[in-house]
Amino acid sequence: MVAHKVTESHEDYLEAIVMLGGTDKVSVRPVDVANKLGVSKASVNKAVSVLKEAGMLDQPYYGDITLTKKGYQYGCEVFERHKVLTRFLKAIGVDEERADEEACMIEHDISEDTFQKWAAYVEKNKL
Repeated sequence: MVAHKVTESHEDYLEAIVMLGGTDKVSVRPVDVANKLGVSKASVNKAVSVLKEAGMLDQPYYGDITLTKKGYQYGCEVFERHKVLTRFLKAIGVDEERADEEACMIEHDISEDTFQKWAAYVEKNKL
């Protein structure tokens, strides 16, 4: 299989599927993903095509979406970053809505090493 780089947008799709309860055993409806992300069903279908080709999810012809083990792990990692970053931003006084939005921006660009240090700081300080 050809290696595929997952874009920020596709990371958002994986994260949304995890947030909706999707796993490698539990499927979610494309319409729920569209509603969660505020996008059209056509946009979801396009992203599903790319993520399916990348080996991140499965979907029978226009059926519900199930993550592969690889996709579930990736989506969980993005979601975990989001939660840690949001907790930190809220702890330093950023309002909840802005903390959520900005955590989404940061989660895509922060290095793994920096994130691990950030997460350790949040945990150590019980933020």
